[in-house]
Amino acid sequence: MADKFDLTVIGSGPGGYVCAVRAAQMGMKVAVVEKWPTFGGTCLNIGCIPSKALLYASELYAEAEHKFDTLGIDIDGPRLNLPQMLAHKDQVVESNVSGIDYLFKKNKITSFRGTGSLAAAGKVLVTPEQGDTITIETDNIVLATGSVSANLPGIDVDEERVVTSTGALSLEQVPEHLLVVGAGVIGLELGSVWQRLGSKVTVVEYLDRILPGMDGEVAKQFQRMLTKQGFEFKLGAKVAGVEKGDEGLYVSVEPSKGGDAEQINCDVVLVAIGRTPMTEGLGLDLAGVEVDERGRIKTDSHFQTNVKGVYAIGDVIAGPMLAHKAEDEGVAVAEILAGQAGHVNYNVIPGVVYTNPEVASVGKTEEELKEAGVAYTVGKFPFTANGRAKAMLETQGFIKILADKSTDRVLGAHMVGHGVGEMIHEIAVLMEFGGSAEDLARTCHAHPTMSEAVREAALACGLGAIHI
Repeated sequence: MADKFDLTVIGSGPGGYVCAVRAAQMGMKVAVVEKWPTFGGTCLNIGCIPSKALLYASELYAEAEHKFDTLGIDIDGPRLNLPQMLAHKDQVVESNVSGIDYLFKKNKITSFRGTGSLAAAGKVLVTPEQGDTITIETDNIVLATGSVSANLPGIDVDEERVVTSTGALSLEQVPEHLLVVGAGVIGLELGSVWQRLGSKVTVVEYLDRILPGMDGEVAKQFQRMLTKQGFEFKLGAKVAGVEKGDEGLYVSVEPSKGGDAEQINCDVVLVAIGRTPMTEGLGLDLAGVEVDERGRIKTDSHFQTNVKGVYAIGDVIAGPMLAHKAEDEGVAVAEILAGQAGHVNYNVIPGVVYTNPEVASVGKTEEELKEAGVAYTVGKFPFTANGRAKAMLETQGFIKILADKSTDRVLGAHMVGHGVGEMIHEIAVLMEFGGSAEDLARTCHAHPTMSEAVREAALACGLGAIHI
């Protein structure tokens, strides 16, 4: 029997470790249970962080290959050192996960290695790979076990030739032909990595568009940009089977609505059709915790399950499967347990696709506003009219701001372009304070910057942009 804790968190991903740290900062005695050898969950170990390391490295490789000569930089041509690129990715991961170790020690958080499960309200079982099971007594429990890659029925994932995002981060050589199943964020990001490094990339998507849920106009323009880069898209199509041969993979692709199948030969298949909540082995049935029809844990407005003292956050509950959403929920739960008014504003959670150009969004899309019957104005500004973008050879894309037609309050923003993942946050701050397009238009922006395009889009919601 371990010491009794005020809070025990199962899972040390972005939601779990942030919840633990905030609770400890507020004076609670906190324990964290983690089954992996390192902290940080999918995000730090096999997700957000390593993928961004490869995205950045491959982006520089592509710039050296395609842009340097225009900028007056003459080189013999970049040579890919894939082992070193992967080693850089691993070093970035190690630096980040060791940082979680430091935070736990700094905040006097007790960690337990093993699989955590619910024995009952107030009791957590820790089952290590070796040794006896430990029982933790705790006043409150937070379930923050994240999600795992979803798979297609009948597809044998070996993480070598048929891979999820995990295997796609560690391929030992650049595939001659990579087939990506799913045109969502993960598939397009990892497809971009290998396309830049020399792969032919074919994307198969069940729906008739890429980036489901994002602004339709942005998705359409972004698809054109990726096609120009060399991507091939097969929309309204599904993968019916994958056969492994000595010389490659034979993928059967057929129309989503039925029809004749075609065979595509490739070297690697990346299955990126989404993620599912990781609740297996948590003991939800034993404790009586309810889940919804999609296997997500049901919670109330304070993140508490139907079992008193048991909370859940992040990918195991409803909402976008985003690390920063989980972090905000972790902070909110810690504040609620401390008697404060923890809250997450789900209307202002940014989303970013870290390709080049990037895609970023926050708030409502035009499609959502039309469906809700909300009258709105649209302000757009292209990067082709931005001086800094011209100087950087980054004129692809545009900024779009949506404002309430009667109040001018900003309801959403959607961007595609270089570095827009950083620009989206001034819209998020504006929306948190209920700001209007005019507020943003009257805020001085430094010149010359890419961010001036954000102000111009806000101006376009009113009398009009200045520079077009």
